[in-house]
Amino acid sequence: MKIARCEVTGANVAYQHREVSSQVERDGVTAGVIRLETDSGLVGWGEACSGADMESILATVRAMAPFVLGRDPWRAEEMKRDAWHRGLWQFREPTGNFAWAGLDMAMADLCGQQAGVPVHALLGGRVRESVDYFWYLSGDDLDDLLAYAMVGLGRGYRTFYLKVGRSLEDDLARVYGVRSVIGDECNLRLDANGAWSMPQARRILSLMQDAHLDFVEQPVRQVPAELLGDLRRMVSVPVAANEGLWSEEQARERIQARVADVYCFSPYWVGSLRGFQRLGYTVYDHGGQVCKHTHGELGIAATAAQHVMLTLPAIVEGNQQTSAHMVGDIVTEKLPIAEGPTWGVPALPGLGAIVDDNALGAAAQAYQRDGQFLPYQMAKVGQ
Repeated sequence: MKIARCEVTGANVAYQHREVSSQVERDGVTAGVIRLETDSGLVGWGEACSGADMESILATVRAMAPFVLGRDPWRAEEMKRDAWHRGLWQFREPTGNFAWAGLDMAMADLCGQQAGVPVHALLGGRVRESVDYFWYLSGDDLDDLLAYAMVGLGRGYRTFYLKVGRSLEDDLARVYGVRSVIGDECNLRLDANGAWSMPQARRILSLMQDAHLDFVEQPVRQVPAELLGDLRRMVSVPVAANEGLWSEEQARERIQARVADVYCFSPYWVGSLRGFQRLGYTVYDHGGQVCKHTHGELGIAATAAQHVMLTLPAIVEGNQQTSAHMVGDIVTEKLPIAEGPTWGVPALPGLGAIVDDNALGAAAQAYQRDGQFLPYQMAKVGQ
C-alpha cells in the first residue's frame, strides 16, 4: 500500500455561542481536513488544528506532502523523522506538529482499515470501555452562564469547566454561582490560561477554597517551567499544566519534573497519536493524570484522540472536547459526546470517522468565504 494523493482543505464549523476567556474570543472551529488516498483506492482522513493561522497550516501540510507521497503509511514514524530532519521542520516544530498530527491521523486511519481493526487496537489495545468528557462554560453574562450550566446538568455531565482570569470579582461570582447550580457532587474545574501572577494565584485560589475545585488549569504562565511546580507546592488545589506542553520534549521535561498533578495536552501539540500515547504513559509513570485538551477540533481529530484515550492508564473524568457546543460537524453521525458526557469504543476499522461530503463541502465553502474563525475580535484588538 502506497500513498498516491494528499489533499487538505480548510473548513469552518460555528459554535452555538462565542467562546470567551482571558486569552480568546472565538466563534467557531477552523480545521485543516486531510484526505490521503492510496494506490489501491483506500481513503484515510485526518485533521490539522488551525493554531494562530489556518493558511500557514494548510501550506505546511502541502509542503510535507513530498515526505508522504509514494510511501507506505505503516512507516509513519520514518516519514516524520525525514520531514523533521531533511525537510527542516525541526526548526518550526509547533507549526509542524499541528500539520503532521493530521497526516499521522490519516495514515493511522489507512492502516486500521487495511488491517480491519480500529486504531486503538493498533496502539496496543484499550484499557477502558469509555471516556468521560466535560461541559464547557464560557461567556460574560452570569445568568446565561448559570442557565447553560443547568443544561449540562440536565444532559448528565458531571464535570463543568469554567474560564477565569479576567476579573476577580466576576470570577468569584461565576465560580460560586456555578457551584450553587451543579451541587457538591459534580466536578468544577477552572482554566486561567496563565493570566495570574504567583501572588495573585495564591490569593485567588484561597478565596475560592470553599468552591471545592477539582483542579485549576495553568493558573500562572508557563515560563519558567518551574513556576507551576512552585505554586503546586504552595496551594491545596490540584494544578494542571497546559501551556508549555508544546512539543514532545517540552512535555516530557515538565512531566518528569512533576510540575503538575494533571497534564492537559493532545496529539496535535506533540505531532502524532503515538507521541501522545508515549507521553500519556510517562504521565502515569510519574504519578499524574492526562486530561485530553481541545483547541477546537472537528469530528476526525476528536475521534482520533478518543482512540488514544482508551489506551491510557491514568486519565481524568471530564476530558475536553467542544462537540456539544457546535452547530454541526463534518462527520456523518453525531459524536456520542454531542449529546452526553460518555464516549465508548469505536468499533469500525481505522478511525471510524466517516466524513459527510456535503457537510465538508459546506464547511469548506464557509472557510473560503469568511476565512478562519480568529481567536480574537478585531473591534477589541489594541484595547
